[in-house]
Amino acid sequence: MRPLRDCRRFAVKRLLAIAALCTSTPLLAAQPVEGKWLTEERDAIITIGDCGNTVCGRITKFLVAPPQGADQRDVNNRDPKLRSRKLLGMPVLSGFTKDGDEWRGQIYDPKCGKTYRSIIRRVNATTLQVKGCIGPFCQSQTWKRAR
Repeated sequence: MRPLRDCRRFAVKRLLAIAALCTSTPLLAAQPVEGKWLTEERDAIITIGDCGNTVCGRITKFLVAPPQGADQRDVNNRDPKLRSRKLLGMPVLSGFTKDGDEWRGQIYDPKCGKTYRSIIRRVNATTLQVKGCIGPFCQSQTWKRAR
């Protein structure tokens, strides 16, 4: 009977070790997304940071000048009152909050003037997956950390 008791002790110790690991490290914790990110089209740098109770991202640099130059306005916006604002410095990511291993908020596309539901997730230290969604359908982009 002694070997059975040893097996039970071993099993209990393993379960305790697994429980300790599970409680000491949060599962599915969203990795920080703050920093400067190069868009997939490599035409702009988006700086993501704290915006009060949420996280947001602004266009902080053009790598490819927009059609009307660096002073380009938000001419495609559906709201006529917002069409005079400059693209440079404008928020394109807004209202992002942690949700498990992702961040959820909204993304604005100044090229078409539309806002979409969005999900962002850090894949690794240098890669950010950015999704824009309409209903259940999402389109993904990969952004790289800017230097």
